[in-house]
Amino acid sequence: MIKKIEVYDRRFPLNKGAGSDAIHRDPVYSYAVTELHDSSGIKGTGFAFTLGEGNDLVCRAAQFYAARLQGKDIEEIMADFGNIFLQLSNEQQFRWLGPHKGVVHLGLASVTNACFDLWAKKRGLPLWKLLTSLSPAEIVQTLDLSYLEDVMTKEDALALLEDHMHSRKDREQITVTGYPGYDTSVGWFNYSDEEVRENCKKAVDKGFTAMKLKVGSADAERDIRRAHIVREAAGGHARIMLDANQQWTLPRALEVCKALQSMQPYWIEEPTHPDDILAHRVLAEQLAPTKLALGEHVPNRIIFKNYLQMATAGFIQVDAVRVGGVSEFITISLLCRKYGVPVVPHVGDMGQLHQHLVLFNHIAIGHEALFLEHIPHLKEHFVHPVNIQDGKYITPTDIGSSCDLKA
Repeated sequence: MIKKIEVYDRRFPLNKGAGSDAIHRDPVYSYAVTELHDSSGIKGTGFAFTLGEGNDLVCRAAQFYAARLQGKDIEEIMADFGNIFLQLSNEQQFRWLGPHKGVVHLGLASVTNACFDLWAKKRGLPLWKLLTSLSPAEIVQTLDLSYLEDVMTKEDALALLEDHMHSRKDREQITVTGYPGYDTSVGWFNYSDEEVRENCKKAVDKGFTAMKLKVGSADAERDIRRAHIVREAAGGHARIMLDANQQWTLPRALEVCKALQSMQPYWIEEPTHPDDILAHRVLAEQLAPTKLALGEHVPNRIIFKNYLQMATAGFIQVDAVRVGGVSEFITISLLCRKYGVPVVPHVGDMGQLHQHLVLFNHIAIGHEALFLEHIPHLKEHFVHPVNIQDGKYITPTDIGSSCDLKA
């Protein structure tokens, strides 16, 4: 049973310019870390991601949720985790602070992810292996599908998972071949043009065939110039993504995005306010065939449902350390599969947890494993850092979710 709970506020200052975008100019990559210590001596680690200030508030929320699991056995918890998640996320006083968003939902994400890590470690498996070994019914028991009944019931989720059981064997080959990463660190907002150019060349030399540039400058000409620098340095066949981090109003987004289409972006990410679903629908319609990507600032499954219903996004970037953790991530992945929209996660975890979830999405749900974002800045702080070779994520073999941090 869960004998002891510890919650930590871990913050990691970055090198000059790293992590910067049009909105967040000097981020401090930070984790609200939950550790669940089992009476057998096994420790489950989970976290939520922030950019520094307020990380301590997320830790306080995580402590509140984790305390409700103390004294319980992890197998007992996970056998009914969907209902436990429902109860915790709707806890009457904390719900007023959300619901299902902000500090309290990040705290729940930290605890949820620690539960999944402890579960995998207790069974002696990497998280991807645990998830893909579960039956469809067992997976559905870990999910909270409330407020989704108009588009996905438990029976719908079960049927979707069962429909992909017969074709899993072919997709399991991905654990041998790996899948591509895309390099976000080439084009941080505060980097000079020359740094962007050199970083792109280095990424190509390392085997990356996709990379991302931060845009959203006050002067649109800067964005256009830098986008063409990336295209020139990476080559015509590379997939180049542009990320505005919610900087533009709708009129400005329409103007600048149309100008950026000349360099053939694979997607344009977060072009305007993340709560403005209708604005994204207008952009999706007027910028077609260029597709939009969004999700790192979308906090829960209900808003993702609305985005999918409105046909606003070509790619969904749900992040398991931003929504309510692995459970809600899987729920959103199922929704995306129903609507035929690829999941390409944002990696507030630096890819540690999401490398497992991409494998689950592909093997169990049938999502295409397009690629996964790669940000190397915190690699040295993880006990089992992601393994990237020739631009590809290599399947993790250590037990758990790869989220243990060095002391």
